Amino acid sequence: MIRELFVSAVVALASMLGPLLAHQADAQTTASTLIAFDTMYGVDGPFVHHKLRGLVGDDLPWEIESAVGSVDTSGHVTIAVRGLVFADDPSVPINLRGTNDAAEFRAGVSCITEAGNALKRVLVMTDGFPATTQGDGDINGQVELPNPCVAPVVFVMPGDEKDWFAVTGFESEEDED
Repeated sequence: MIRELFVSAVVALASMLGPLLAHQADAQTTASTLIAFDTMYGVDGPFVHHKLRGLVGDDLPWEIESAVGSVDTSGHVTIAVRGLVFADDPSVPINLRGTNDAAEFRAGVSCITEAGNALKRVLVMTDGFPATTQGDGDINGQVELPNPCVAPVVFVMPGDEKDWFAVTGFESEEDED
């Protein structure tokens, strides 16, 4: 009888603690937001052909209607891009103005990280995701972030090249390569 009561008490205690411990374990493995943004800047003016974080701005100016996105500490990248198209600018051929000629958009996440006692710049990129000729696309990918990932900057890039069309805001004199 005592043994049955003891077993019943252990089972009851386990049933009460199980969900609590599982919730605590989930909370410890849940990723936090590393960067979230609701605006990006399209490559334009002196940013055309200009390097930021080692990536060259596209050779023609771009404009962006909107971009909302985030990167979490596990490396999950989401960006809803709308209206990322060639700018209405005299340097852009008339037939390209207001259009996107990239079949895919992908995200590049640039971080500053540690390399022994020095700092180094690391760029990780998602796979490409379909983009429309109107410049709309949804990026939902995974990257392997360095640890630590300090001062993250997010780029929207074409699916097959290493130039950039749009970037989150940042300020650093060191990045003017």
